Amino acid sequence: MVRSNLLLFILIWGFTSLFGQSLYYPPLTGNAWQTTDAASLGWDTTRFQDLRTFLDTTNTRAFMILKDGKIVVEYYFNDHNANKPWYWASAGKSLTSVMIACALADGKLQLTDPSSKYLGNGWTSCTSESEQKITIRHQITMTTGLDDNEFDCTEPSCLKCIANPGSRWAYHNSPYTLLDGVIEGATGQDLNAYLKSRLSAETGINGLYIASGYNNVFYSTARVMARFGLLVLGKGKWNDKDVIKNPDYVRDMSQTSQNLNKSYGYLWWLNGKESFMLPQSQFVFPSALLPDAPADMFAALGKNDQKLYIIPSQNLVIVRMGDRGTSDNTAVPIVYDAMLWNKLNTIIKTTATKDAQTGNNKSWYFQSASDVTFNLPEEIEWIEMYDLTGKMVERAMACSSFSMAQQAQGFYFFKVKCNNNSILTTGLLWNGK
Repeated sequence: MVRSNLLLFILIWGFTSLFGQSLYYPPLTGNAWQTTDAASLGWDTTRFQDLRTFLDTTNTRAFMILKDGKIVVEYYFNDHNANKPWYWASAGKSLTSVMIACALADGKLQLTDPSSKYLGNGWTSCTSESEQKITIRHQITMTTGLDDNEFDCTEPSCLKCIANPGSRWAYHNSPYTLLDGVIEGATGQDLNAYLKSRLSAETGINGLYIASGYNNVFYSTARVMARFGLLVLGKGKWNDKDVIKNPDYVRDMSQTSQNLNKSYGYLWWLNGKESFMLPQSQFVFPSALLPDAPADMFAALGKNDQKLYIIPSQNLVIVRMGDRGTSDNTAVPIVYDAMLWNKLNTIIKTTATKDAQTGNNKSWYFQSASDVTFNLPEEIEWIEMYDLTGKMVERAMACSSFSMAQQAQGFYFFKVKCNNNSILTTGLLWNGK
């Protein structure tokens, strides 16, 4: 039995800022890539074995950390190696976002263009008037207003209008997947050809989009994903040459793209915002996406815990490829990310997100225990617990207690009302008995 006063699990972190340094870019061919010693960075190298064990026991295939473009950590597991490709899953959305930036820079399209200009009339089952209102911007911000219950299907019969474009945020694969048709219609090249012509020769970002059912899934090595992170960290430049040629878009894609889900940019997930939404839910969680991670971090996140983290304030790029990292089957993001950043912060000592509501940094969770019982002190007026669908599953008052023993495995989100009228927000990963 684990018993705990709730407030003991709120971690307060001080805020520091680091000045960016010039970036190193690896050669376009060969395996040479400069490295940096972790000890010289002041990192706690005694914790690396704990990180490696965690990665190995959570089905990781590849893991990398770049600092200023140089490799600090490069691990491979389960017979994987630097030359083996792996799928990006939905992390490939962020690469497609950059291809839209390139097409925009090349004068091939505008974000305000109706998607039907490139996909043809009748690409949805909406009325002609409603379909014409859906633009490329809506596709890259997940605000098409199309029914996300038909999550992957790109047939017109599956694409039904249930809200006005721009009025509803919903994570939806189908309109995203159809961006390949937008790019092909605008440039005259399919997604693979356009990627090769625009990025590969100048950055070494090689890989392949492969059709899988309705989806196009990108495959590459971990080093290629790291190269992509380095290109984005460098604001679209490679060795001081502007490759993407669209600095405004590169800036905007890692900023809030609409007011519905403030933690979503142009097909990128954003940290440090006052609230977030998750796939297959319309609930707005009043918290930063990952309180343990740096506030300026933005990320490409994919199924089975494909991760690309970019932290501009610290010139960090972090890659994780592999199979699902937890027994929890919820959609991206959060669960594995929270566990991973708990490990990373013991090594790198990054600055965690500053909570927008209270001015305090905090997060807490249990990875597993036979039971967790909260005994609420009188300083707390009430606590509410929500599951990832936004359903409240528990509410308790001051000087009472409640147990997690009967709750299903998964991630739970808490709102805590204190007697000083402040409301704290935090999360708990409950793996059950």
